[in-house]
Amino acid sequence: MTLCSLLINLKISTPPFATSHISSTLKAQYTDTVDKRNPAKMTTDWGEKSTADLMNKYVSKEMGYGVPREGWRICLAHEFKEKRKPFQAKDVSLANAWGHIGLGIRYLKWWYKKTQVEKKAPFIDMFRAQPLRQIYGAPLGGIGGGTITRGWRGEFCRWQLNPGMYHYKTVIANQFTVCLRRGGQTVYQQVLSVEHPPTLQGWNWGYCGEYAFYHALYPRAWTVYDLPGQNVTLTCRQISPVIPHDYQDSSLPVAVFVWDIENKNDYDLDVSIMFTMVNGSGHKDDKSGGHWNEPFHLEKEGEAVSGVLLHHCTTVNPYTLCIAAREQPDREVSHQTAFSPRGTCSGLWSDLLTDGRLDSPTGQCSSPPTTKGEKVAAALAVSCSVLAQSCNNLEFSLAWDMPKITFGAREREHIRRYTRYFGTKGDASPSLSHYALKHYRQWENSIEEWQRPVLQDSSLPFWYKSALFNELYYVVDGGTVWTELPEDADVSGGVRSKDGGLPAQPTVIKEYGRFAYLEGQEYRMYNTYDVHFYASFALIMLWPKLALSMQYDIAGSVVQHDHTERLHLMSGQYSPVKTKNVVPHDIGDPDDEPWERVNAYLIHDTADWKDLNLKFVLQVYRDFHLTQDSQYLKDMWPICKAVMESEMKFDLDEDGLIENSGYADQTYDGWTVTGPSAYCGGLWLASLCVMCKMARLLDQEETYQCYRDVLDRGSTAFDKLLWNGKYYNYDSSGRHFSNSVMSDQCAGHWFLRASGLGEGEYQAFPKEKIQSALKSVFDLNVMSFAEGQMGAVNGMRPEGVPDHSSVQSDEVWIGVVYGLAATMIHEGMREEGMRTAEGCYRSVWEKLGMAFQTPEAYCEKGIFRSLAYMRPLSVWAMQLALNTSQKDKTTSVQTAERQEAGRGFEKES
Repeated sequence: MTLCSLLINLKISTPPFATSHISSTLKAQYTDTVDKRNPAKMTTDWGEKSTADLMNKYVSKEMGYGVPREGWRICLAHEFKEKRKPFQAKDVSLANAWGHIGLGIRYLKWWYKKTQVEKKAPFIDMFRAQPLRQIYGAPLGGIGGGTITRGWRGEFCRWQLNPGMYHYKTVIANQFTVCLRRGGQTVYQQVLSVEHPPTLQGWNWGYCGEYAFYHALYPRAWTVYDLPGQNVTLTCRQISPVIPHDYQDSSLPVAVFVWDIENKNDYDLDVSIMFTMVNGSGHKDDKSGGHWNEPFHLEKEGEAVSGVLLHHCTTVNPYTLCIAAREQPDREVSHQTAFSPRGTCSGLWSDLLTDGRLDSPTGQCSSPPTTKGEKVAAALAVSCSVLAQSCNNLEFSLAWDMPKITFGAREREHIRRYTRYFGTKGDASPSLSHYALKHYRQWENSIEEWQRPVLQDSSLPFWYKSALFNELYYVVDGGTVWTELPEDADVSGGVRSKDGGLPAQPTVIKEYGRFAYLEGQEYRMYNTYDVHFYASFALIMLWPKLALSMQYDIAGSVVQHDHTERLHLMSGQYSPVKTKNVVPHDIGDPDDEPWERVNAYLIHDTADWKDLNLKFVLQVYRDFHLTQDSQYLKDMWPICKAVMESEMKFDLDEDGLIENSGYADQTYDGWTVTGPSAYCGGLWLASLCVMCKMARLLDQEETYQCYRDVLDRGSTAFDKLLWNGKYYNYDSSGRHFSNSVMSDQCAGHWFLRASGLGEGEYQAFPKEKIQSALKSVFDLNVMSFAEGQMGAVNGMRPEGVPDHSSVQSDEVWIGVVYGLAATMIHEGMREEGMRTAEGCYRSVWEKLGMAFQTPEAYCEKGIFRSLAYMRPLSVWAMQLALNTSQKDKTTSVQTAERQEAGRGFEKES
């Protein structure tokens, strides 16, 4: 039992504003209440236990106001037992290290030059990986305007206001505080934080975490506080405008906090909530000087809001933070324009304690600009009366306005998407706040309408519903930028062709803007294409215009070339930055100049990678299948032909099947592959298949016959060289590990099924072989690994032990596992698919404490790699598979009914 529980249960005297008048002990295990709220059982015993573990320290029976059953829930007093460390050089085995000595030396030299000479951040920092902080919750804000992440204990702790550049700092003064008053006297005042910081000692810290829990169902989250001894429950609901198929409000850099207050006493209470915010993000530039605050009041359209603007006046990318509240007849809004977040801050605390409000300075007085070394903060309080045995609510908003941005090279200025609706002058914070407070209920209605079919589907397990929506955090918090297309921009690459080529400014980019997100918060490359292949399902299903916009950008970069020679760190050889008619690895580093200089990745020369071109072709047709945008298909067709022509050179023996080149020349960039392989060979056959389909749609019969011939020959070679009777071998090299079972061996077939193909004329793989391969993967990579509880390991030996031949073969890649699960669902193996994916979700979200920072990879024990990664967005491929399966089932039933009706008619006749 913690100290705060002991004090409550023993009724030890505490200050009147802390924990007075406890009437009884409220001891209740979460497991006693979970069945009452959720009669559906977990799919496995171990899953049920891990879910309960997150809440087993919660001692209250209060479940909050309007909190849904579905989502990720954790008690604020929870501590994760397992503490993992990031992958480091020392984790490489001696056998693998020997083959990477050259890479290590070259990387060290490059890293030193980058960090010590150029004073830049490496696109991947192998020496300073982010440690695991098991604290993160749902990020605040819409898409592409920057993000502020709020931890599940209430911290404001992860910042991405400068585009693509993350700052991990908890700003302790950013808090919500509650004040309860009865009969004109304050009876309870508490910072709603479990922390005990060494600063701000004049505040009442250390809220008892056993009386609070956090619940996330992105893009909303709830924190429930059962105020000990007060018979009052607070539910803070945070809402961000992340709404599928909405391209206006989803771009807004704003969030709303709604506090529902339940008074279960037999007397009325006056309740105040105070929101404090530092001018800055905890970065060293908070003390650079010149920052200032000012109060504001904005009234329009019959609604009034007021609050404080915090102007952060840096030389590069200045911005304004804004805390605001709605003015209403039965609410009192008060503020403190500026206070110093140093020292005890007892003056601000006493101000609120005295009468539940802040002594707002008269007039519109701004604070003086800070001097160098000084910080400044602001406070906003809203008060209301809550009648006995009733409830009321208070509303706050947090907005930030950084309309114009420059990346690290500072060569071009970019305009964020939301400025189309709120202007580029940097004065939009009051209007953003006003708009958010007026429209958040509409946002919630849209969110609920979107999520309802999934949440109400009783056939879907609870963990899946949480994974599906909560993994979407990365669309917003992936260093994401969403900008307007400059008037002078030409995304076509300047090349025209007899087939039409690309327009200089495609309509979809002009209307919907440019979109980019990082491979990972630690792997700082925008739109990494081999990984986006997996993650793209979220975009094409929810914001298809952004998916198509990105495809036009990639297509334009295909035809570009950059002959600048540079050293590639793995091979030690010099080669061009970008080769014409191949898909780039990425569109640039945010610390440089994205879109202008592509391929920030310099470990391998990706011009010779075997998967990038194929993944472009497969996505083009998948996107067309889901959008039916015929102009998009026509525009992409010549680019598809160009990259397939480039790919043909990898078929060295002209048997219709491409060969890998004896190094890690695909997305598994640490796992060597030689000759024809299951992964790249499968992607190749699938690409040939969709090229045939697109040729037919575009009435290009000669082209169809060309690709059909290659497909037929390639399929024969694929089966001959790789099929072993149970699954497709990793590669055909004959090496000791060439017959390993790769979890991702059916990736090509996955995309065919996601595109409505994979059968009949457009079948590249025999159905019985795909199902046999998936069964082998399930039996070996899933159930024979970590007792079947951690998903699918990338590589498994036929004898049932992980493949340790590389630094990646014995990892679990969460995004790959979700794609594998989708493939299983497409093939009628729904139970196996769900079990496979469940292992990853339980590991990341419930065991390892990696919520809202899902990594690229983890091993069975000890380590993880690359927190907050793009690939796990592939969970939406599972939803597409479920939708497709349901549609196919419905069609089959309707067909059977028609046939039965026909037979009945024949009998009557």
